[in-house]
Amino acid sequence: MPARHQGVIWLLPPPRHIAYLCRVKSKQDIRKYSREALMEAMAELGEKAFRGKQIHEWLWAKRARSFEEMSNLSKELRDKLHTHFEIRSLGIADKQVSSDGTIKYAFRLASGHIVEGVLIPTRSRTTACISSQVGCSLACAFCATGRLKRMRNLEAYEIYDQVAEIYRDAEILRDKPLSNIVYMGMGEPLLNYANMLESTRRIADDKGLGMSPKRITVSTAGIAKMIRQLGDDEVKFNLALSLHAANDVKRNEIMAINESNNLEVLADALRYFYAKTGSRVTYEYIVFKDFNDTLEDAAELAAFCRHVPCKVNIIEYNPIDDGRFEQAEPEKVDAFAAFLEERNIIVNVRRSRGKDIDAACGQLANKNEAALKV
Repeated sequence: MPARHQGVIWLLPPPRHIAYLCRVKSKQDIRKYSREALMEAMAELGEKAFRGKQIHEWLWAKRARSFEEMSNLSKELRDKLHTHFEIRSLGIADKQVSSDGTIKYAFRLASGHIVEGVLIPTRSRTTACISSQVGCSLACAFCATGRLKRMRNLEAYEIYDQVAEIYRDAEILRDKPLSNIVYMGMGEPLLNYANMLESTRRIADDKGLGMSPKRITVSTAGIAKMIRQLGDDEVKFNLALSLHAANDVKRNEIMAINESNNLEVLADALRYFYAKTGSRVTYEYIVFKDFNDTLEDAAELAAFCRHVPCKVNIIEYNPIDDGRFEQAEPEKVDAFAAFLEERNIIVNVRRSRGKDIDAACGQLANKNEAALKV
């Protein structure tokens, strides 16, 4: 049975079984342990329990990536840590900078897999777009990531590491702190629920990055059961639904997940989420030429917006080289947005950034095939 600690499921034996860990061949990643679990582990290793607090601070607040960096620990303790644990931090395999200042990262995980993340600077904010899975299983027709096989879920610390790396670059390269985080990169966050939730807690913890949960947005293609779970967990971060069509026929055509999570089911889950959290939902809507760009489509979206308090982000389509979809004409996008605004719906038209380096929404597709097959 997996151990539980403060509502978090740990997929390894609890600290009292550290004798078992010492006998197994592979070391455990120390960042799978909570602060309290680290304190117990240190006691089992014959150390003062408070050393666990110090190690936790080094790992999360100071973002140490080696035991050698933990300068207030004795060499003897650092040797013990080397013997029993490791820190599986990610590295940067590649970094591309767009003409508009957007930066795309190819993060190499300790397993050898590659995931992508993006730093998106604008005049008013600096946003990190991060991944939650290696590849994706949902195969949305307009998304490059959806063409990839889902290899595995990311661990909570692997999600956190992406934010930490982008956070550092925002401060160094942009001379301003990271203001927002969106789980809109590779993968479906709600199909990696436990690790997604734990990573948001680490990011928001004042002993981690200390970012407000209201600066974090988790985007889903629409997993109704897990949207309800978000409500039960009374999460404080923002929820975004990738909608893209407000009738089932069209949504089925571009998003296979809609066949098992149709609009009626999603609307019910969203009402439950809002009743539990009181948080307004964001609908993401890519406007495709001659597919979902008419005023009739806008009317269907306006009707769907009545289910819960919400806002709508209209997003430009970013080509993924198959020619199936095209970006809607600007006049139609403007008319679409105006139709919604006339009905007192909050609308933002998002202009894509990082297109020239395939870093825009829907374009994240790991092209390192060898890494994907590891």
